[in-house]
Amino acid sequence: MPPRRLLGAYLMEARSECLRYFRMPGFLLPVTLFPTMFYLLFGIVMNRQSGAETARYLLASYGVFGVMSPGLFGFGVSLAMERENGLLTLKRALPAPPGAYLLGKMAMAMLASGTVMALLLALAVGVAHVQLGVLQMLLFLLMGMLGVLPFCALGMLVGTLVKGQGAPGVINIIYLPMSFLSGLWMPLSTLPSVLQQIAPIWPSTHLRELALKTVGMGQSPAWPHLLVLAAYGVGFFLLASRRLHRVG
Repeated sequence: MPPRRLLGAYLMEARSECLRYFRMPGFLLPVTLFPTMFYLLFGIVMNRQSGAETARYLLASYGVFGVMSPGLFGFGVSLAMERENGLLTLKRALPAPPGAYLLGKMAMAMLASGTVMALLLALAVGVAHVQLGVLQMLLFLLMGMLGVLPFCALGMLVGTLVKGQGAPGVINIIYLPMSFLSGLWMPLSTLPSVLQQIAPIWPSTHLRELALKTVGMGQSPAWPHLLVLAAYGVGFFLLASRRLHRVG
């Protein structure tokens, strides 16, 4: 296939995937409303007396919470259902590049993550009066859109292991405990010491550190967290690809 047609096939698949999910209120509304409502209630309204610094900290935490959802649910649940109903088999039979299906889902997850981050930024700056520069806001958006990729890979792995009906439950078992154990709902310092020691196991912990750094609150250098997230993303993707090649 000529490079121009190949690029067109990837772009068409990405466009179709984004349109399909953004026309599904059952997917779009929970992904966008849950983190924004939580941030508005717990990060702004209930912490109004704590000042803008608390709102700044919770912006990073709930930003990561919002980023995880499109990757885990957009990849995990949809892939499991599409494997079960035969759509994935049909996609393989079509004369399309083999990676277009996965790249289309990645584009959808990145766009959904960018939407969540933009909504959180609007609440932080417009309602909580958090002072952020243009560069900080752009880095926050970029962090969210790229930070979803390791969770896409994790969701892809889960989608290859479970059936469609069981996928939402399995994803929630991963999503909610990981959010709590990585300090997204409350600072890690308030958790028992055992939980603090195992917090670096979770990829969401490292993404939280990057998010804090983008809003001017991170203390540790960024590159170790970037390497860990890249390792998680590549590892989950390779495991999921091997599983897809074996069982479809």
